[in-house]
Amino acid sequence: MDFSSHIRLEVRVTPADVGKRVSVRQLNEDAPKGERFTDTVGVLTSWDAGVLLITRRSGERVRIAEASLVAGKVVPSAPARRRGPSASYEELARIASRGWQPVERERLGDWELRAAAGFTRRANSVLPLGDPGVPLDEALSLVRDWYAARGLPAYVQTATGAEGTQELLCAQLEERGWTREVSAELWTGALAPLGDLPDPGRPVLLSRTADEAWLCRYQRKGMSEVALKVLGSGPSVWFATVPGDDPGSPAAIGRCVIDGRWAGFAAVEVDPSLRRQGLATMVMGALARQALTEGASAAWLQVETENAGARALYGGMGLAAHHTYHHYRQP
Repeated sequence: MDFSSHIRLEVRVTPADVGKRVSVRQLNEDAPKGERFTDTVGVLTSWDAGVLLITRRSGERVRIAEASLVAGKVVPSAPARRRGPSASYEELARIASRGWQPVERERLGDWELRAAAGFTRRANSVLPLGDPGVPLDEALSLVRDWYAARGLPAYVQTATGAEGTQELLCAQLEERGWTREVSAELWTGALAPLGDLPDPGRPVLLSRTADEAWLCRYQRKGMSEVALKVLGSGPSVWFATVPGDDPGSPAAIGRCVIDGRWAGFAAVEVDPSLRRQGLATMVMGALARQALTEGASAAWLQVETENAGARALYGGMGLAAHHTYHHYRQP
């Protein structure tokens, strides 16, 4: 609990605390007895006209009437993970970007504009790690023009839920009509346990390139030359394939990019008729062992919040959510 019944409640947050992480309790007198108090923890992103706007770790925005507050205080930034490798949001954002590179990029102050002919939002969005060097509205106008010149919609990739994430920018984008289309989580964990995953005995082939069989299993069809460049981008990239009965249709595939201490996993996919046979675990284990030989010690991957099967799989491997990231599309 954020507030103890043995401590006198008081509101110790003000509009001057916008941008800080807060914990507040509100009273809903119309709710049933025992459900009248609601606690909310997140970043205070605005306080206007008697209404507080708080962004939770997941990116959810909660509106709270100032008149309903019965307690409130500023709290420390989102706590660091208690297990696994420690890392800042900025470190992980840069690692993830290097592991999935666009074919074209340009700087706008501390922002990076990225394009890859529309192949995935990650490679076709702005990574705003800092100050764009101009007022926000001017920056967003320049962003829209840059993507329009390439025949693409403008996207901005943001994050919430960790120290140094961009709750304020999320709120500013939404105020300007930008729409959040996709949210997912970046998970991290120790790499060694993945290397110790059991091997059911089927062969896992590793290659520096994605061949036709690997691409046949990959969920994104119609691979262009640009898409192949993005897939093959990164400091040290490996593709894993578990052969199937049909030589042209693998039982499972995966991708790993190794960058210093980090190994990033992606595109782990299994033939739907062969699921729940440990094939995804085989792929992860083989790629992890390769990453360990190259000196990596930590793992990261991205998983959609609705993908319950993947979340259960990766949670069982010791990985856990570090932060949530979002893609905002221009109005």
